[in-house]
Amino acid sequence: MDEPQNQGKGVDVVSVEQKQPTEAEHLVVSTHPAMLGSVDFRRRTHTTITDAASDAMIASIASITASDAFVAVTNPPIRLLLAALKPLRDLWRKRPKCPYTLYVVVMALMTAAATIFIQWGMYSEPSYDDSNAVDDTTKALNSVNGQLTRFVAQMWLSGDGTDDTIKLNWLLNFCALGMIYLVLVFVLNRFWVATAVFAIVMSVYAVANSIKMDLRNEPIIPSDLSFIFSGNGGEIASFIPEDSQPLVDGTITMLVWLTVICLVLQLVDGRRCVIPFHWWRPFRNVKTIAGNVTRLVAAGTSIALLCSFTWTLSIPGAWWYEWAKSWGDSPQPWSVTGDATNNGAAINFLRLTHPKIMDKPEGYNRETMEALAKKYAKQAQTTNRTRVNNLTDSTVIMILSETFSDPTRVPGISVLEDPMPNIRAVKDSTTSGLMLSPGYGGGTANIEYQTLTGLDLALFDDSMQSMYQELVPHQKSPYSFNQIWNAHYGKTGSTAFHPYYKNMYLRDSVYKKFGFDHLYTLDSAPAIAHQDTIDGNPYVSDAAAYQNVIDQVNKEQHPQFLQLVTIQNHSPHSGWYSDNQFDWANVSENLGDDERYAVNTYMKGVNITDQATADFLNQLNAMDKPVTVIFYGDHLSGDYVTAASDKNNTLALHETDYFIWSNQASGAAGSGVKLDPATANTNYTSPNYFMTLASEHMNAKISPYLQFLSAVRADLPAVERLVLGAGGFADDTSTTYLDGNGNPIRRRSLSKEQKQLLKEYRLVQYDMTAGKNYLADDTTFFDVK
Repeated sequence: MDEPQNQGKGVDVVSVEQKQPTEAEHLVVSTHPAMLGSVDFRRRTHTTITDAASDAMIASIASITASDAFVAVTNPPIRLLLAALKPLRDLWRKRPKCPYTLYVVVMALMTAAATIFIQWGMYSEPSYDDSNAVDDTTKALNSVNGQLTRFVAQMWLSGDGTDDTIKLNWLLNFCALGMIYLVLVFVLNRFWVATAVFAIVMSVYAVANSIKMDLRNEPIIPSDLSFIFSGNGGEIASFIPEDSQPLVDGTITMLVWLTVICLVLQLVDGRRCVIPFHWWRPFRNVKTIAGNVTRLVAAGTSIALLCSFTWTLSIPGAWWYEWAKSWGDSPQPWSVTGDATNNGAAINFLRLTHPKIMDKPEGYNRETMEALAKKYAKQAQTTNRTRVNNLTDSTVIMILSETFSDPTRVPGISVLEDPMPNIRAVKDSTTSGLMLSPGYGGGTANIEYQTLTGLDLALFDDSMQSMYQELVPHQKSPYSFNQIWNAHYGKTGSTAFHPYYKNMYLRDSVYKKFGFDHLYTLDSAPAIAHQDTIDGNPYVSDAAAYQNVIDQVNKEQHPQFLQLVTIQNHSPHSGWYSDNQFDWANVSENLGDDERYAVNTYMKGVNITDQATADFLNQLNAMDKPVTVIFYGDHLSGDYVTAASDKNNTLALHETDYFIWSNQASGAAGSGVKLDPATANTNYTSPNYFMTLASEHMNAKISPYLQFLSAVRADLPAVERLVLGAGGFADDTSTTYLDGNGNPIRRRSLSKEQKQLLKEYRLVQYDMTAGKNYLADDTTFFDVK
């Protein structure tokens, strides 16, 4: 064979096929995978290279491992170990792939288990006045297991001739969770890792749902997640009742074992990826391209499916809404508990992920809003001619007293000692009454929002559950009443206090948007000064909270708007006090031991608040600067299990106490002023009206907005969204209307004037929250002149 011609380098050229690797090359290459390709290249290629180039290549690659690799492979023990491990390596490479059918079975079982676990948390064991009067079958059906079984089994029992309604609610929840599972599988592309993540998320959700149902009779909703994501994860443990700790511990143990098993299976499963996918060199061949495209399409499709489902599930007429309805879904947006109980907790949660603010009212436009502003500006001018004071001439302190309400008004509660004699005396001597609360056992932030803005929860879409978390974060410049003082005194015109954590209900960011100069909390900088507690109560006492306000009043020379949200009486009420007279003074009958124990603790807390409030008012009365206090309880304690079991008590369990009081330095609006309940409709109100009530109590000039609220209050003293079921309430609306005597008004019985006022209220509220802000930008609707 003719030799190839010299290429100009002056060296001999040989065929690579004639050049065999030496023994030393074999030893070095065997320990360095990168060198294997080089030797194979020399051995197999039919191209020719020079000996010098070939040797240089080998020397260059061999230098990577230098002496260590060479010494290692020439060491007999190491060579024996490598030889022994080779069969294991070969066996590992040949490990079987789990079939896709196994994935499907595991997904079905895991999704079914998650659906049942989550729904299980919605139910509680019933209590009976006389258990002997109830037969065993009824007890079994009403038990947690019985209710859960009925929820699952109704898909087979419906449509059988006795009930033609299709009720596939369990299957609907199963499909919804299955969509989430699919997203995890296709996005992570590791089946067993996705299974572990799904199990952890669903188990945490199920346990949290169960605990929240026990504490507040309300399921987990999307807005609750902001509590965790805003840095409050460390405080969650403080809300776990003692009787729920075994559930938490058991779930953690189960998840640890399940996670370990899934990780082991991920290592053992020869498939590794659900869909073959290669980030490195994704276009190497047709098979690789097909796998990559399939994985991307699967991930994108699963995400789009889940997003479209959750986005339109709450919109009547949308395809997913109608599909869910055909499976038996019957939305109850006015009651998240009823919706989660009857339609499934998972569906309820997803339904609330895309809440509407409110529908656009008919006739909403710039001209309509300007006309409305002029109408109430003219009325405000008339009102202000008869008023001699200014709101900003006084310091106004708005106090949300956590869970404060008169226990003696609760049906079935009897005590031998009045738990709130001082506040009862204050109510008798000043403007006061009962406030219709939208919540029972919770919902503080919603009530707080209404008092600060004058807006009404009842007018928002029923899917709107928490304005602090779902609405305010998306607003640029939301209006609140403290801004009246800010406009007059600048940045120091308003300050807020909450002796707990600042991100609870996103208060820190919400109060900044409202324009408060500072929110003092346990974790603010600087932190709230007074943090004393009482006995075993872990929460800051009301006396300490009041002292922070007293210090702020003394700090500034000019009047201020001060907001205080207390925490002393927050649930759970767990026998905190060493000397509790209500352990013997509570003579209520038919209370279970746990209920009595919690109610006694709560009543002692009310008693402590009563004395602290009296001392607080006495200190304010001694000051030579005008001060007005708006005091109200946000909702009743959720401890009244027996009373809450009777739907006829619904209204009574949504009425808290309030009063508006001014010190002696306030002059004509000083101590002893009490608006006539008959003419001023003060016996019953709702939290959105407090500022207009206070302005009337103070005989102070008002803005067109406050004039508007005053006009609505005159005809509709209390309007709220609350849990339905009270006697005389309609069952087709979430809104409750009360007249001046506290009697419910049916919607169809509203007068023409009342309907017109509600129409205007919707226009105003829509403009301020979801509309174009015509009132703020183009009018003087919020200005006090």
